[in-house]
Amino acid sequence: MRALVRPGTLIPVVILLLALAWAVAPGVFTSLSPTESTGQALTGPSAGHWFGVDATGRDVYSRVVHGASHSITAALVAVLVGLVAGTAIGVTAGATGGAVEEALMRVVDVLLAIPALLLSLSVVILLGFGTTNAAIAVGVTSIATFARLARSQVVSVRVSEYVEAAYGSGGTFFGVLWRHILPNSLTPVIALAALQLGSAILQISTLGFLGYGAPPPTPEWGLLIAEGRDYVATAWWLTVLPGLVVVAVVLATNRLSQVIRGEKGL
Repeated sequence: MRALVRPGTLIPVVILLLALAWAVAPGVFTSLSPTESTGQALTGPSAGHWFGVDATGRDVYSRVVHGASHSITAALVAVLVGLVAGTAIGVTAGATGGAVEEALMRVVDVLLAIPALLLSLSVVILLGFGTTNAAIAVGVTSIATFARLARSQVVSVRVSEYVEAAYGSGGTFFGVLWRHILPNSLTPVIALAALQLGSAILQISTLGFLGYGAPPPTPEWGLLIAEGRDYVATAWWLTVLPGLVVVAVVLATNRLSQVIRGEKGL
């Protein structure tokens, strides 16, 4: 916990807490609607509109704040999908071994061989557009990563002396798995989940930018950047400021995940 208040990590903590606060209570940070016009158009950052106004008169800062709930919630869903499915596959493969492990890990190898963006695009096209489907698609791309890590940790713990002693004392397969193997295998997996959160935000924003995420006028971060790309030369704030928010949150998340891994000695 001391590492979280060091100068190098205090700023990422503040950024991430602010983004989470935006997602939980956007109305506290802005009174303007993210979808209604302010009566102006393409005006730059000012005291009344910190991030400027877009082509239809909507306040960009308000859209960024309200967009946090869509982007961060979707990222959490994506991480949860990858964590649950990938850990289940990895633990099953590592604990059983033999033909089951071989079959499951070959499936994981296939998933790893497909580029993440291509896989997520394929899944979201099959499921349909939308924030939830984009989150599931991004979660599918992380299943293989979680599965490989979980499997390697379980295999390492499975051959430990205390696990063998538990079997020798009459412990059942599921009993030993639940009491001894899982508690000593999942800490690195949880640390990976923190790292994947930043990656998930970036991937979901990418899908939104490409038009595969939330439909307009939903204030999703990737969609905000996409809406301003036609005005880069004349209204730079429409893409630059939301883009900086995405970059800041992703970097903050990655930094904190590194701190967690360092604290755990991973």
